[in-house]
Amino acid sequence: MTSTMSGPAAERLRKIAEAVREAGRLSVAELAELTETSEMTIRRDLEVLAEQGVIERYRGGARSLLLRGEEPPFALRAQDGTEAKRRIAAAVSALLADGESVVLDSGTTCLEVARAVEHRRLTVMPLSLHAANSLAGAAEVRLLLPGGEPRPGELALTGPLTEASLASLRFDTAVIGCCGLTSADGLTAYDLADAAVKRAAVRAARRVVAVADAAKFSRTALAFVAAAGSLDVIVTDGSAPAEEIAAFRSAGVTVTTV
Repeated sequence: MTSTMSGPAAERLRKIAEAVREAGRLSVAELAELTETSEMTIRRDLEVLAEQGVIERYRGGARSLLLRGEEPPFALRAQDGTEAKRRIAAAVSALLADGESVVLDSGTTCLEVARAVEHRRLTVMPLSLHAANSLAGAAEVRLLLPGGEPRPGELALTGPLTEASLASLRFDTAVIGCCGLTSADGLTAYDLADAAVKRAAVRAARRVVAVADAAKFSRTALAFVAAAGSLDVIVTDGSAPAEEIAAFRSAGVTVTTV
């Protein structure tokens, strides 16, 4: 069974996954109280999360399979905040001029950017197979494919072949996703190989546009990618923390909220 949950159900899955990861294990009754839903609903949600490799079920509850510093699976993140990600993607598309060359990072928000530019006249190098597949039939897009090794599930391209592909090109704009984004720690990622590719993309572009939903502003992941002041533009949703937005603007970064 593959989950197609969206809206409140997707938000509930995210809340359950984060709560179980934080606590290590929680009972069905505790999760029902936390989410203000029935225990039957929680049991169905736990089945979905177990299939995605997020939790392991036991009689009456669940334990987390994610370590504190690990990123939730792509399938779970793809269901979370889709409307905000689509608004972010539309705003990014509006920033791009016809004819631009764009390197497009991996991740769920960048996948929405790929979908938003399908009918634009652009040269795009996507750094994930998800985005490459989305753009494969786009008649107006000149599609460049890097080398590299796709990470399971995530399908982000990483490794020396990806980094060499980026080093040989110069792009007008890099659209970069993130796992964490704060004014103090900059843009960060959970996976070391992914962070190396992001850094190579930043070096290969004249302009760096970071895309992040509001939740990313409360996180700092393990691997450093870029300092706050090295970003040109941040596109986020309207619930991003005002103090962080102000700090980025003070560092000379243009922040667009949607």
